[in-house]
Amino acid sequence: MEFITYEQDGYVGIVTINRERALNALNSQVLEELEATFDAIDLDATRAVILTGAGEKSFVAGADIGEMSTLTKAEGEAFGKKGNDVFRKIETFPLPVIAAINGFALGGGCEISMSCDIRICSENAVFGQPEVGLGITPGFGGTQRLARLVGEGMAKQMIYTARNIKADEAYRIGLVNAVYPLEELLPAAKKMAAGIAANAPIAVRNCKKAINEGMQVDMDAAIVIEEKLFGDCFETEDQKAGMGNFLEKDKEKKLKVVPFQNK
Repeated sequence: MEFITYEQDGYVGIVTINRERALNALNSQVLEELEATFDAIDLDATRAVILTGAGEKSFVAGADIGEMSTLTKAEGEAFGKKGNDVFRKIETFPLPVIAAINGFALGGGCEISMSCDIRICSENAVFGQPEVGLGITPGFGGTQRLARLVGEGMAKQMIYTARNIKADEAYRIGLVNAVYPLEELLPAAKKMAAGIAANAPIAVRNCKKAINEGMQVDMDAAIVIEEKLFGDCFETEDQKAGMGNFLEKDKEKKLKVVPFQNK
């Protein structure tokens, strides 16, 4: 890998887009390496993944304009499909993915962050979909995921005006879950990922699947998805151990209660 680094920290995998001289912009090679990296993650040894960018200025500054500038219509559509396929792989990845957004998240950078389950960012983060200023539309899911996350009105405003927003506004509109000083961002992401990893892995995976699939259908169909994934957890070692530990602790707690005696 030339532009992607991967680190395993216990049950947490850390994927870093490492093209710092280009502010981690996404070209075809970065997208291909991202796909290969996620394909290679050991699902048995990993329970949560962090996605971040190298350096202190940029998470992902966008798609590579130099590469896009000479594309034909057919090539543009193919490039959009390549990005969408990779981002959809991240969105539907069996494990939770946390985006630790350290700086610019513009265009493709905003779009890849939205394909992650949870977004947290640094105080210097900047978000935006500037594509209409370049004569194109968002092409890696921006017109779809942004509206689902922050509502149609706000999404249309951001996309039509091509105006960037800072971390505090991203938090206000619900685009990110939390904002941290830059030096605290990755430790916060690791702490969150470790908290996820401490829970029953089958249950966590099924929760992600239930939310993702349920959001695409009506409520009647969604609760059927939940029922099946709920049932799927039973008879697993996770369920037996989790409930067994709870009942044992509850039993010990009751034994420690001293009956009130009226002297």
